[in-house]
Amino acid sequence: MTEAVFRVRGITKVYPMGEVKVHALRGVDLELRRSELMVLLGPSGSGKSTLVNILGGLDTATSGEVFYGDVELTAADDRALTRYRRHHVGFIFQFYNLIPSLTASENVAVVTEIAEDPMDPAEALALVGLDKRLDHFPAQMSGGEQQRVAIARAIAKRPQVLLCDEPTGALDSATGIVVLEALEKINREIGTTTVVITHNAVVAGMADRVLHLSDGVVSGVEINDVKTSPREMHW
Repeated sequence: MTEAVFRVRGITKVYPMGEVKVHALRGVDLELRRSELMVLLGPSGSGKSTLVNILGGLDTATSGEVFYGDVELTAADDRALTRYRRHHVGFIFQFYNLIPSLTASENVAVVTEIAEDPMDPAEALALVGLDKRLDHFPAQMSGGEQQRVAIARAIAKRPQVLLCDEPTGALDSATGIVVLEALEKINREIGTTTVVITHNAVVAGMADRVLHLSDGVVSGVEINDVKTSPREMHW
């Protein structure tokens, strides 16, 4: 067993909405291990994004404990969480959030210029199959290519953890497969601990483990003894 990157114990998240309290998480426990690829599977509103935002230091739990290695994130102040996000975590979202006036290489360099031990932007783009698109602007690229630039930007600072919130949600199935192949390659070749949020059950086949969320609780966990490559998935 590899060491645990995250240890989560009994976390809850409650959002006050006027006089109503919305319980997004209702006591979640999990461990995420180094170099593991985990898929969080569940319908909209099940708590997937809330859980990942807490793991990534973008949100805080109402109660419970979250440890990243020996560091208790639930006890960290805003400055410590900012350092944690900057140096340890890469984020990929459904929408690419590229800067339109910058080329692919320049979009990646936005991150590498503030990282401690970054990749060269060209190296990061080559990892996702875009070594011939370095000087193209977002408007000159397809949606799948833009998402792969976003992946290159996220991995260029060499994060220990890559958190992906519906990374194929805005893409057709064929393009989504290409994006998932890029994520799988990074996990396999670099060993980046990776979490992929999805509501698409087919994607679960590429994971080491699948965590099912329902109404803010873990409703099941599956281990894939044999993983399915994205290219073999039938959407």
